[in-house]
Amino acid sequence: MDLPELPGFKFGAGDMFGPPGLYLDSSSSEPDFGFAFNDRNFSDRLLRIEIMAPGSNPGAEGFGSISDWARRRKRRREESGNQSSSSLNVSDVLAGAEEQVLTNEKPDMDEGEAMIQEAFAGSDDEDDVTNAPNWGFESFDYSGVERVRELHISSPILAAKSPFFYKLFSNGMLESGQRHATLLINASEEAAFMELLNFIYTNTVSVTTAPALLDLLMAADKFEVASCMRYCSRLLRDQPMTTESALLYLDLPSTVIVAASVQPLTDSAKKFLAARHKDITKFPEEFMSLTLAGIEAVLSSDDLEVASEDAVYDLVLKWARARYSSLEVRREILGSRLARSIRFPFMTCRKLRKVLTCSDFDHELASKLALEALFFKTEAPHKQRSLAAEESASEHRRLVERAYKYRPVKVLEFEFPTPHCVVYLDLKREECIGLFPSGRIFSQAFHLGGQGFFLSAHCNMDQQSADHCFGLFLGMQEKGSMGFGVDYEFSARSSPSEEFESKYKGNYTFTGGKAIGYRNLFGIPWTSFVEEEDNVNFINGILHLKAELTVRRSTDP
Repeated sequence: MDLPELPGFKFGAGDMFGPPGLYLDSSSSEPDFGFAFNDRNFSDRLLRIEIMAPGSNPGAEGFGSISDWARRRKRRREESGNQSSSSLNVSDVLAGAEEQVLTNEKPDMDEGEAMIQEAFAGSDDEDDVTNAPNWGFESFDYSGVERVRELHISSPILAAKSPFFYKLFSNGMLESGQRHATLLINASEEAAFMELLNFIYTNTVSVTTAPALLDLLMAADKFEVASCMRYCSRLLRDQPMTTESALLYLDLPSTVIVAASVQPLTDSAKKFLAARHKDITKFPEEFMSLTLAGIEAVLSSDDLEVASEDAVYDLVLKWARARYSSLEVRREILGSRLARSIRFPFMTCRKLRKVLTCSDFDHELASKLALEALFFKTEAPHKQRSLAAEESASEHRRLVERAYKYRPVKVLEFEFPTPHCVVYLDLKREECIGLFPSGRIFSQAFHLGGQGFFLSAHCNMDQQSADHCFGLFLGMQEKGSMGFGVDYEFSARSSPSEEFESKYKGNYTFTGGKAIGYRNLFGIPWTSFVEEEDNVNFINGILHLKAELTVRRSTDP
């Protein structure tokens, strides 16, 4: 079809939104056609907007207002035993349209059908009707139409911004000589739809509140006005973020949330939640009330301040059990969504054993996750770093280590001829530098002979030289008062041989809460330990430590 040229527009086959059509000239600023809005002198169509009475079509799933959608979401959560989210109110915007109020005069079904037939007139191809855009007629009871608004519109202006209107106006209407189109909307959609038309003409909006902008965003999605979606997304990002608003942005309908124009908004929401819950223990009740999307946003962070990945697993399981009472539903959510947020390779072997017997996970999936984690643990450190780097750009960073409060360790356990274990602890150079002047880094717990132990790296004062130095200690967790004798040896890998060299060995009878070690493991001052040039202790920026423990004897204190 031939469309008239308008200033600021181009027509051609290099289409922006599907079929050959109309699009804005990127070389010029977007024109303001506000003067032409609802002006018959600059319009070639009459748009008839039929507005459904509130509540006349409760089963319809149109975009509605954000408050309607939030209330439906809340009701469904309450019905399924889930937490609810707060609903938002919408303010009315934009008047000035020619309005007809129908009092005691409602079209019957035949009239409604006639409107559809007129809209599709001019096409003899049945496929045109089948493939035509959804104009809001589906699932509506036409007896519920409360009033009508009529607007003078310019089809090129609307078609330039919206593939929806492009298809509407190019569906045989010119050939049939028709100059009117009919849309049927809910009363809750009216304000946002009118604001959308205003944006199409003026490239700006008059609403500023988050609820009204969200309504407009959903209307723009329904009527395929991508530029308006970007505009609303930008305005929402500029507003102060709260936990409630962040959750609302992440729980928008799937058609909205997957749009590229909305991604910056959802990314901001995820970053806000991840930062607010960086320390999960800070707001425990709020954490437990987060939605599924909110939980995923928090757990996606590498900077999560948590004791270990074991603690992440326990929290996820606790949240899922509180949120989903049905075991079948819980398994589905854990398997399809939350398992991707747990970094199983950094869990301890003892906890991985519990994963294998956990009824909340499908057994086949649990076995697969545990096996993958164990294979990763057996890889050499450089291979682990390579695998983590490959996955670092993906959304689910299962192989990327978080900033755990307790550093992960590799443990080899032997039961015969006597209980014995070899523990490997790797520390980054920047982590060690951060210990100065009196910091500590604790490892995750490991077990020997039924007792829990840990390693701790210190920056402390050498008692003889009064210099700061690097120390390594072995401690036993609080568990009873019976003595537990252990032979131990500390080693470190150094250049150029890159072999482990023994630094300190001894034996000690532990009781709960006791620790033993060496205040100056390398026998050098702190400045020499962390120097950059000719440093033999850090290999590619990593300090490799090893502790070997053997049960010596167990005696009463």
